[in-house]
Amino acid sequence: MMPSSTRSGAELPAPSTTAVAPAGRRRALSPLLLGLVVAIVVTLGCVALSLAVGTRAIALADVWTALVAPTGTFDDTVVASRIPRTLLAVLVGSALAVSGVVMQGVTRNPLGDPGLLGVNVGAAAAIVTAAWFFGTGSAAASVWVALPGAFVTVVIVYALGSGGRAASPVRLVLAGAVVSAVIAAYIQALSLSRPDVFDSYRYWVVGSLAGREPAVAGEILPFILVGLALAFLIAPALNTLALGDDTATALGASTGRTRVLGAVATTLLCAASTAAVGPIGFVGLAVPHIVRSFTGSDHRWVMLYSAILGPALVLLADVIARVIVSPAELMVGVVTAFIGAPVLLYAVRRGRGFA
Repeated sequence: MMPSSTRSGAELPAPSTTAVAPAGRRRALSPLLLGLVVAIVVTLGCVALSLAVGTRAIALADVWTALVAPTGTFDDTVVASRIPRTLLAVLVGSALAVSGVVMQGVTRNPLGDPGLLGVNVGAAAAIVTAAWFFGTGSAAASVWVALPGAFVTVVIVYALGSGGRAASPVRLVLAGAVVSAVIAAYIQALSLSRPDVFDSYRYWVVGSLAGREPAVAGEILPFILVGLALAFLIAPALNTLALGDDTATALGASTGRTRVLGAVATTLLCAASTAAVGPIGFVGLAVPHIVRSFTGSDHRWVMLYSAILGPALVLLADVIARVIVSPAELMVGVVTAFIGAPVLLYAVRRGRGFA
């Protein structure tokens, strides 16, 4: 006997797709979520290395003991002395990597770097100017000097790049190159005119985590947190901006607002980092490219992964800088340049132009 629903001519209900789509999304997200766990483990491993490796090597078990149950031994004291340097590396690495993601998204340039808008050179100019007129100060005080210099430079770049019109990526990059060249000449003129300023500047300009006061991490933390919050806020808009200005506008996105917020976020992140440890290059370029190789182009995922893996790169570079010429130390900026240069070369060979 036929079922009553079939006898009456009623059709069997079509399979529902509402349960399939979430399952598909979960399957798509699972590799990214698993990768996120791996990224966190990698960064925690680099943190452990940073605390264990140095002029005096300490076993990881003793590092753990020094952190959770210190007994006042010499090893405990050494680990405690390395904690501020490690925290500073985590903050700076995350800030520089995320600022690189924002800059590449705002300019639609795969070779984008925080230096494109003159942020680093503006911060450096402010610090050199303050040292020339008022003498060198602490690294913590340099944050308050570097921020105005970076902001003023970005405003000048935007003013030149827009010229009364909407600021396009090409005009912004060209304006940034021109302003950076002029300010770099100004920095050289000031630093070479005074031996004391030059001695301070040549140590600071390479980028180093050594010799920084423990208070520096606390001084830059508010600026970096605000910068990260702004960056993650505009991450969805950067996805829309990647489609082109006309398409983004048609979809209801405000390209001008996105670029302004991106510039503010980049300025906060880079100025705070540059003031604390000097200009560490290639982190903002290398980390986003490494991340995109396994996350794709979604800025939300690229930004999240970069915030986690940026510290891993800086910490690893700092560990290498400590041991490669032990008992002396290299500047961490030198090591990141050696790591980042091959990535830059790969990006140039594989990169595509942006309109």
